[in-house]
Amino acid sequence: MVAETSGTITAHRWLRVEFAALYIGAPLAIALFLPPDGLFTALAIFSVAGLGLLWFTGGFRWRVLVRGWRLIPWLEVMGIAAATLVSGIAILSIAAPEALFSLPRNRPEFLPVIWAFYPILSALPQELIFRPLFFHRYGAILPQGQSAIVLNAAIFAFAHLMYWSWIVAIMTFVGGLIFARAYLRHGLPSAWVLHAVAGNVLFTVGMGVYFYTGNVVRPF
Repeated sequence: MVAETSGTITAHRWLRVEFAALYIGAPLAIALFLPPDGLFTALAIFSVAGLGLLWFTGGFRWRVLVRGWRLIPWLEVMGIAAATLVSGIAILSIAAPEALFSLPRNRPEFLPVIWAFYPILSALPQELIFRPLFFHRYGAILPQGQSAIVLNAAIFAFAHLMYWSWIVAIMTFVGGLIFARAYLRHGLPSAWVLHAVAGNVLFTVGMGVYFYTGNVVRPF
């Protein structure tokens, strides 16, 4: 019994170290040292690493990742689209009016490309890392109930530190709360669709001025 308890304590310590390295150390290193154009490479590496960690964790049913399409809360999807649109217009009207709907005005042919590829190349990898991996592999060391969702949202916001923007931090924290709640209630498809729709609306309204790596300026 003592040996089993000792083994559990050791395993939890390792998970805490791994958690800190993956969700705190890596985003901090990316924000401080990685060239902005290396973001998608880093995201791809993290996605593969995340899937590998899920594989080694054990007890994870991979078919869960594709279950829940019938549970997608379409009213919430429409709600997040409307909220993202309104908040994006409000923020840009004050902070960067020249960016408001800049993409559809100046590069309308590029908009369908974003709509098609953002959900697959950005939203999906992020959801795999910050929802299934987060809650399954590290569930034993997470707080209970709503505290786990708040922690997930905070970690998700911190992962966007590389943009060096308080606007991005606030929006990703709020988004993290919504995506984590959707994942736990309805499954990965719901979190992914909510994330994809929110991201596509952000770029459509012009918030790419904050979320585009080419615009990143480190404050040092």
